[in-house]
Amino acid sequence: MKSRSSKTKILVATSNPGKLREIAFALADLPLDFLSLRDLGITEEVKEEGKTFLENARLKSLAYSLKNPHLTLAEDSGLQVRHLRGAPGIFSARFSAPRATDRKNIRRVLRLMNGVPWEKRQARFVCCLVLARKGKILREVKGEVHGRIAFRPAGASGFGYDPIFYYHPFRLTFGQLSAEKKNRVSHRGRALRKMRQFLASLSAEKPDFESF
Repeated sequence: MKSRSSKTKILVATSNPGKLREIAFALADLPLDFLSLRDLGITEEVKEEGKTFLENARLKSLAYSLKNPHLTLAEDSGLQVRHLRGAPGIFSARFSAPRATDRKNIRRVLRLMNGVPWEKRQARFVCCLVLARKGKILREVKGEVHGRIAFRPAGASGFGYDPIFYYHPFRLTFGQLSAEKKNRVSHRGRALRKMRQFLASLSAEKPDFESF
């Protein structure tokens, strides 16, 4: 295992502190030093002009990988509700307004789902992760988890729509789960396990990651 000073730097291309925490937690046992956009002084936002989660993750990963010399991991994720024909989807972070808060987004979803019976409240979380370096995509992975939209928020853990995403196997919302328990089953946790496997294989072949 490398010492902290010799760990390979990886940019996690998100301005969302909750996503950064979950990604760093899931990959904590790898010889990686996690950097944020703020750490590298990158203030320019990449426009999410794609029509899918994967397209947006690709756009961000490639664009930010050209702004720094390190491995660059970008993700796009969100909530899809069947009754809302897949909304909020790629607009999950800004569903209620361009600079929306989690609370306002949750309130809008619950308002749109008002009166919808339990059996018709199916939803899923989707996460797409893309790893790139110097304008070259190295790996793409996807994870998803199915649940239902609760009638009211429950729990203060997590972020985003977690308090209204009911996961039947645990009979709790994601907002009621510990970070460790949520990461075992969440869309991001599932995608990160796939990405972790790839990064671990890279590290075994090229311990310094530098030839990629």
